[in-house]
Amino acid sequence: MAASQSDQQDHNELGRFSSPLADAPARDAMDEALRNHWLEMWYQPKIDLKRKCLAGAEALARICHPSKGVLWPQSFLPGASEESFVQLTEHALRASLYDWSLFAEAGFNLHLAINVPASAVHSLPIAALVADCRPASESWPGLILEVTEDEIVRDIARTQKVAPALEASGVSIAIDNFGAGFSSFASLRDLPFAELKIDSSFVKNCAVDADNAAICQTAIDLAHRFSSVAVAEGIESMADLQALVAMGCDFGQGILVAPPMPKQRFIDLLKQRMNKPPQASVAPAVESATVSAR
Repeated sequence: MAASQSDQQDHNELGRFSSPLADAPARDAMDEALRNHWLEMWYQPKIDLKRKCLAGAEALARICHPSKGVLWPQSFLPGASEESFVQLTEHALRASLYDWSLFAEAGFNLHLAINVPASAVHSLPIAALVADCRPASESWPGLILEVTEDEIVRDIARTQKVAPALEASGVSIAIDNFGAGFSSFASLRDLPFAELKIDSSFVKNCAVDADNAAICQTAIDLAHRFSSVAVAEGIESMADLQALVAMGCDFGQGILVAPPMPKQRFIDLLKQRMNKPPQASVAPAVESATVSAR
């Protein structure tokens, strides 16, 4: 499967629940993978657009099926039960906390993020799980939970209730796919968030589409006004990336930087970057930070 396809399939990976058109095999695939420990986390790099360096990664679920090979999200997430999503969230949380130490051994202190449904934020004892599984290193920067905008605004009061315990355990919340959920500014004021992730539909062609550019700029300014950071999702072209840099966007991810990749491949690339000599000249915005999966 092409990188661009897999990249698009990962948006909202844990944030969307069952579809009325989902079939039983898709539901069964998730439950079977959970029972048989076939789930693994792939990682997509997140780039600091100002410093032009690797800053973090988003963990994305895959099923490594013994006969069918790697299964992508659209084949096992639609139609999954809420209970299965909560189990998948716990798996992703534990795995990413463990994997952070592996990345640190490769010389990178990365801020990792996982997609979570709002129900898991409210029902899982996330703060306790993190306290039990978090890396012992004092340099651990914490974990980011990405919750889609449309989900988080449905029950802001419950999110506010669990936010202090999450913050105390080193967990922060990112509003994913911002712009697609049409939340009010009043809602943003009441939400405890550390990141606004600009929906890829607005990032695409923001260099040439005046409406998309205006939405991106507004989201970036809003994030900064709330002492948060802005993250652009789904960056596909150098022109869009340069436009986002000019707007003051803080971080970015997308196939221009790198598609999601298996953990070991990601570790190998981190080690390659550690051994790479510094560049003699100033590179374009993403060239010095790109992690290629080719």
